[in-house]
Amino acid sequence: MEDIFRNYEKTISRKHSIGFTPKYKEEFRTFVNEALFIAIAEKTFEKLGWDLVYKDDYNVEAKYKVTGWINGRWTEIITANYKNGNVSVKSESLGNEIWDNGKNSKRVKLFIYAYQETLKTFNIQALKDLEKEIEKKNNWDDYIIPETLPQPKPTKTPNITLPIIGGICISLITGFLVALLSIKGVYFIGLFEFLVATALVFVMKYVLRFSNYTDFNKLQYLFGAMILLTYISNQYFQYEVILNTNNLERIGFLNFLHIRFSQGFIINKIKTGWIGWIVSWIIQLGLTGIFVYFKLANALTKYVIERVPPEVVDFTFYHLLKDKSEEEVRSELAKKGWSDIQRQNEAFEAIGGHQNVVTLRRVK
Repeated sequence: MEDIFRNYEKTISRKHSIGFTPKYKEEFRTFVNEALFIAIAEKTFEKLGWDLVYKDDYNVEAKYKVTGWINGRWTEIITANYKNGNVSVKSESLGNEIWDNGKNSKRVKLFIYAYQETLKTFNIQALKDLEKEIEKKNNWDDYIIPETLPQPKPTKTPNITLPIIGGICISLITGFLVALLSIKGVYFIGLFEFLVATALVFVMKYVLRFSNYTDFNKLQYLFGAMILLTYISNQYFQYEVILNTNNLERIGFLNFLHIRFSQGFIINKIKTGWIGWIVSWIIQLGLTGIFVYFKLANALTKYVIERVPPEVVDFTFYHLLKDKSEEEVRSELAKKGWSDIQRQNEAFEAIGGHQNVVTLRRVK
């Protein structure tokens, strides 16, 4: 952050907000149009050292990142919305706090001040030049169509068979490891589910890369089944380990579950009854599912972007930007050596991957 804004921030009078998601909002007017507002707001975020995460024709968003011993964690998201010269600025807390200690009001007031100061650095001619620059940038007028493109590398035809087989094996192995930890009484709500989700996605991402399978909708069902298999097999493996470790007679897996239900779930020597088991399993499945969803989305997004050269992505996006139909874009790709339908689909998926990056960065 520039010194002038850092010094002003110290003078801001805080207004505290309390709620399940603390937030603060103010409005002001500006004489510039929406295109200039977005451009100047973007420069304002840069001067403040905030991370730009999204922008469109009328909205711009940034996240504030703390420094110090918890460096690297976003704590507030700041959104500025333009409508007919009126600008609404809102700062919203990220995380689990219910009292923001006035931080959101500081972000909003600092942005408004910094925006006004940044706007003052532009005279009328500079604003006209900036508007032309924005138009050229948005229309990709400076883009030069390359004579050649990097040629596609050989990849496998996408097939879900390998991910299914890999998913079953990984789930059973994870279920066994979870069973060993559960028997030892090692369980922390949230951390446990996070580690299970991390293990499932970490191994499966290599299986998905090897199989070149990236259908996110179908993979959600696959990972849902993997989560169920992991926790069901966890119960069965616990049954087997307990019997073998204690040299007990086999009583049957269903009888084992019946005994567990009758004994109830115990937390810190407090018996919660059979309902405790149901609640604990719902929490396990729910939290693991949430963690898996975001980790899978992140892993797939990274892969679909990496497997297509950036020059090809730019080439494809440029022609789409110029309102060419999908068939026309495929024809242009074919002229540059990308004639295979699958390779062309991967180029389109890469563009979607870049859009997913923006969506993931905006997650609150």
